[in-house]
Amino acid sequence: MSTKTAFVRARMEPSIKKKAERVLSQIGMSPSEAINVFYRRIANDKGMPFSLNVPNAETRRVIENIRLGKNLKTFKTHKEFSAYLRSI
Repeated sequence: MSTKTAFVRARMEPSIKKKAERVLSQIGMSPSEAINVFYRRIANDKGMPFSLNVPNAETRRVIENIRLGKNLKTFKTHKEFSAYLRSI
């Protein structure tokens, strides 16, 4: 096993750091161990260990509409929402 002497520094939102470290603690993993796992996956997969895609034109349009509050459908009940889903 090689000696771990390299450092990684990153800036992030304190609230995200706190939430992530709480989860890591619950699974018995330190932040350093999690970063090592993440980097190993990147090295082994030769890319990110999850999908990162540029949204297509339709998805970008929908995201922009949501940001602007345009063309949104609302439902008063789950039943109403379920009926809508069955109709499309």
